[in-house]
Amino acid sequence: MNFFCLGINHRTAPLETREKLWFSEKEIQSVVPSLRQKQINDCVLVSTCNRTELYYTTREGSANGEPLWKRLAEHKQAVGAVREEHLYSIPSLNAVKHLFNVASGIDSMVLGDIQIVSQIRDAYAIARSLSATGAVTNRIFDTALRVAKRARTETEISEGAVSLSYAAAELSSKIFSDLSKRTALLIGSGETGKLTAKHLVGKNIGTLLLANRTRQHAEDLAALLRGRVVDFDRIAAELEAVDIVISSVDAPSYILSEQDLRRAMKLRGARPLFIIDIGVPRNIDPAANSIESVFLHNLDTLNFVIGKNLRRRASEVPKIRRIILGELIQFNRWHASLEANPTIEELRGRLEEIRRQEVEHHLRRFSPDEREEIEVLTKRIVNKILHTPTISLKNGSDTHQTLRDKISLLRHLFGLDRRNSG
Repeated sequence: MNFFCLGINHRTAPLETREKLWFSEKEIQSVVPSLRQKQINDCVLVSTCNRTELYYTTREGSANGEPLWKRLAEHKQAVGAVREEHLYSIPSLNAVKHLFNVASGIDSMVLGDIQIVSQIRDAYAIARSLSATGAVTNRIFDTALRVAKRARTETEISEGAVSLSYAAAELSSKIFSDLSKRTALLIGSGETGKLTAKHLVGKNIGTLLLANRTRQHAEDLAALLRGRVVDFDRIAAELEAVDIVISSVDAPSYILSEQDLRRAMKLRGARPLFIIDIGVPRNIDPAANSIESVFLHNLDTLNFVIGKNLRRRASEVPKIRRIILGELIQFNRWHASLEANPTIEELRGRLEEIRRQEVEHHLRRFSPDEREEIEVLTKRIVNKILHTPTISLKNGSDTHQTLRDKISLLRHLFGLDRRNSG
């Protein structure tokens, strides 16, 4: 199979190298046509923050990927950025298996990351829109997307939070079963704060309050998520009305003291207050844990949840490998049939010609009813003769060379090439 993968990823190259070879969708649309040349049939370029991989087919049995990678580097003005040890080239069925691993999420930096699926789908769609894929590549990528879907629906590879922001939102939803009736106060509008806010909105939080030292940052996020901004210096005063507090700011000292929380709890009565402190250093005085009805969690709690979820995801990997193996076998059988089909059809035609000649030669000896029975019988014999060589050529377990040897032997034994040339 003349299918290859050429690329770099988070295991082989550092971030400063990967970012130099990152391609936007617009850049992919521009560079893919230039990659196609006399030796290259199809190409699909997948580029994310963690990998840039070129999947391509050739007209020959092997391909030198160096000119292709050089062209990619030239397009990004990054010649020399990628060293030899950063780059990998995967041939044939192993390249197909690699794509299936990537699509399923088991090759991601974060095990089970499903964002890669949409990135593969988009890259494939761009290549198809540029007429840069053929039947084999289409089959490979369609199967990869099916593998991704099966991984999500038949296993728990993507279940459970494995990021601080999502773990904070998930923990909140487990404490309060219906977040639509709850109010959350998010302190901090940095990257972690933004992601946490988005996850809370995704879990249908009733009211979202946002506080940040730079008020404009909080207002920008509030406009995006339909939240409400509160003054940073009035955080303690808001504690009476909220159910959840999530804090992720860079502060030299506690922004909420034990006294702040004790005063708030006197006003709240017995209503519990759930607090997640993901600031470094910690934002909330840990002494608050001694206050009745205050439930304070920190990074250690979230990391425990994340670790547990990652272990659960890891336990799903064998299931996904079985899915991938099954899909690989099916694909390999289909691919083997492409090369074997012409020979099988020629052999069928040759046997059918012999059958028809022999039947016609003796047809006058039989009645019309008997002739019909003979037609059925002799066609059945031809099908039975063809069955074993057909299965042998299409079983998908042979190497490419073994398959070619079988085809060559079959053509020689039945004189198919002599017949065509004659």
